[in-house]
Amino acid sequence: MARQDPEHPDPEELDLGTVVEHAQDGDLEAFESLVLRYETSLFRMAYRMLGDRGDAEDVTQETLVYAWQKLETLREPVTFPTWLLRIGANRCKDAIRGQSRRGTHAVEEETLARIPSTAPGEDPHRSAESREGMDQLNRLLQTLPEDQRLVWILRELHGYSYNQLAETLGASEAVIRGRLARTRKNLAKGMEAWR
Repeated sequence: MARQDPEHPDPEELDLGTVVEHAQDGDLEAFESLVLRYETSLFRMAYRMLGDRGDAEDVTQETLVYAWQKLETLREPVTFPTWLLRIGANRCKDAIRGQSRRGTHAVEEETLARIPSTAPGEDPHRSAESREGMDQLNRLLQTLPEDQRLVWILRELHGYSYNQLAETLGASEAVIRGRLARTRKNLAKGMEAWR
């Protein structure tokens, strides 16, 4: 239900830049609106990067807290989604380094086990093959260097353009294209064993 107070319009009825500006002015409701818009996307990126639901939830929360604390430093309000995912990507890199030091890099088996074995009316054999393929892809992604994993996730799962990738990751488009080509080559090589 929309609010009638012209002094405090409903953040969901405002364009992104205006909502971010309100949040930068300390409007917690505006920031909560941004969280609702982007939290799922941020979590998905973190989960694909880290392969662990708990770590992804932690990174998501840390990123949102940090974003709230540093929101006034964002110069271009309309770049908020890219800025937020860049913070999240950096937090994921830190978490991966921590995993490497601890020697953990596991995919959550309990999460995979909760996936229904088949959808209603779906061929159980085909569903099992599909689930196995996703499991193998997830394991293969975890073997990639973090820069390759991140560029692939942002491009293939989040639909980032080369320009957005370059801006988010702080690299030129040529570097991004090369990194993505190496990533695809590594994934294709890893998938050969599946045939």
